[in-house]
Amino acid sequence: MLKEALKYFENEIRPNAYAIDHDPKAMAQAFEGLKQRGLLALKRSDEFGGPALNEADFRRFQEEIARHSGALAFLQTQHQSAVSLISKQAGDALKHAYLPHMHDTKTVGLGFSQLRRAGNPICRATQIDGGFRIDGFVPWITGKGYFNEYIIGATLPNGQSLFGLIPLKNVKGQTLSKPMKLAAMEAANTVTAQLDGYILPNNKVAFVKDKDWIKANDAFNITLQGHFSIGCAMAGIDIVRDNAQKRSLSFLNKAADDLEKEVNDCRQALIDSQRDFDEATAPDRLKKRAWAITLMMRCAQAAVTSSSGAANTADHPANRVLREAIVFSVSAQTQAIMEATMERLIH
Repeated sequence: MLKEALKYFENEIRPNAYAIDHDPKAMAQAFEGLKQRGLLALKRSDEFGGPALNEADFRRFQEEIARHSGALAFLQTQHQSAVSLISKQAGDALKHAYLPHMHDTKTVGLGFSQLRRAGNPICRATQIDGGFRIDGFVPWITGKGYFNEYIIGATLPNGQSLFGLIPLKNVKGQTLSKPMKLAAMEAANTVTAQLDGYILPNNKVAFVKDKDWIKANDAFNITLQGHFSIGCAMAGIDIVRDNAQKRSLSFLNKAADDLEKEVNDCRQALIDSQRDFDEATAPDRLKKRAWAITLMMRCAQAAVTSSSGAANTADHPANRVLREAIVFSVSAQTQAIMEATMERLIH
């Protein structure tokens, strides 16, 4: 399956990466290709259809899709995460309703980044007969037009977080914005949602978590998210190598070799840190995530520099990779990740 994915990325995604970044039709076609190859529920257990890809192969998949198209990587990871959440957290009824179909017909995004925000909750849930009333604002939902539903996160009066499945379209009690204008990955159609008395029925409630769940989840993902940075870094190195061949400049090949060696070291550090996961290792994992982010930006800059003035054209691969690096620098960012990144940047 991984071999099939790599072939698809190389032959059909990389040549169309610019269109996939900008054109929703091209993105839809690329996303459909993932469906047809059974690549949208990779960690789903065999009980619900598999393929139950192991952790190492899954991280390789995430790196390689980011290497070939950051926009497609960003879109599909929302759904892959939804599959994981439903598999691990939801009740049996909802698992059986969703998981057997999450490789193709049931596509689900995410809408709970607001739970990271300090201060008064901006999205609230109140229990009523038969379900919950949801009011407030969801500032970031990727996948309008691609996903049928999304997992919303809303704060209950006791501080716990309610998670449930809501249609990703305008319905009674919910108004979606137009897709945001973004520097990169615009075709992934990221929107906001305003909810005013939306009724979430009990059969669409996925799970309820304590108020600190989002912090624990973010801590677990510190280095896992770094694999997108690794993939984007490799995309930059690929451009440097292409330019070395076109211009017959040996110093570009040396630069690419040196950068790739560091990328390989960083990748292994991310893998090792996840094996030693506990609270005591959080500072070390933050340093490794910051390393992945700043290394990615250096590789993107190398792609730009080796491309000379051509990189300033909007459709140049180096221009796209640099913009993708911006997104991956701040994806799933917490204050701790921001601090670690700034610390590495200034030393």
